[in-house]
Amino acid sequence: MIEIDRYRPADRPALDGLYRSVLGDEKADELARRWDWLYLENPNVLDGAPLIWLARKDEAIVGQYATMPVRLQVNGTEIDAAWGTDVMVAPDGQRQGLGNRLFDTWDRNVGAAIGLGLTDASAALFRKLQWPDLGRVPRFAKPLSAAAPDIDGNTPGSLVAAKRAVHRAIAMVRPVGGDVRLVTEIDESFTRLWERVASRFDFAVRRDAAYLDWKYVRVPHLRYSIAALRRDGETTGYAIYRHTVEPKGRFTILVDYLADPADPTAMTALLRWVDRAALEAGSDVIRTFGTFAGFHPRFREAGYLPGNPAMRFVAKINAVTVPATFYDSSTTWHVTLGDSDADR
Repeated sequence: MIEIDRYRPADRPALDGLYRSVLGDEKADELARRWDWLYLENPNVLDGAPLIWLARKDEAIVGQYATMPVRLQVNGTEIDAAWGTDVMVAPDGQRQGLGNRLFDTWDRNVGAAIGLGLTDASAALFRKLQWPDLGRVPRFAKPLSAAAPDIDGNTPGSLVAAKRAVHRAIAMVRPVGGDVRLVTEIDESFTRLWERVASRFDFAVRRDAAYLDWKYVRVPHLRYSIAALRRDGETTGYAIYRHTVEPKGRFTILVDYLADPADPTAMTALLRWVDRAALEAGSDVIRTFGTFAGFHPRFREAGYLPGNPAMRFVAKINAVTVPATFYDSSTTWHVTLGDSDADR
């Protein structure tokens, strides 16, 4: 008989064995490097124990549903929520409905169950369980070099390449338009920014100083740059990004960002800063994701092009009552690539 309960510290060696049997040694080693940060050091882990549910068969662990707890604002009310991250079932635990049981246990024990960057198998299971489906997160990219692939990965023609060269030249000479600076520490002015703008969104993870510091400063396996817009001694916006090399070129990934949607000049200044940083890094393309429609005009004005959405997104609110129309559209929700652990 298989039973499901919460993770206990003594489970760590057996859990590592599950990872190796399901993922293989290389991917299990990658997960081990970020495991403590992801599941133990999260400031939203309130009782000191990771929010992970394990499936036990006798003395063996045959499955897990690991989650990332967050505080989530939903229509002006903050609730406890959890992103689903790594779900896996060992070969001898499969074809027993265990995936359904793990998903159901997660759902029953959190104020909101939310998922981002779903696999095909997870997406199919969510559909089977008839969860609200938010579709895919809009994707934008800004080409910076003549050799840059288009947003869907195609090789550019000569006319497109010429236009990209113009965009690059404009980005190099255009002033940033604000006091933007790189920071290495997240202070309480970031919390105050969140508290000023949170009501602009119908759905968003609480982006306070403790969360941002954990997510982007103390992260062990990635290196982020944090650009803060300052006005009158206060942080009024930020952009968090990293540079990477992929098979099709060099990319700058704008992972997370926040500013008052009612102040378009703030996002414009931040996007111009990211332009400069990407050019200095030799990037061919800047890439970003985001659901909130209020920011999309700023991307288009800055030369970003929309592409085919890629990341699947699902959400189910349990702790508060939401209207039937709440799930019809995520255009008033603020979800970016930095949410969950989609940026690995």
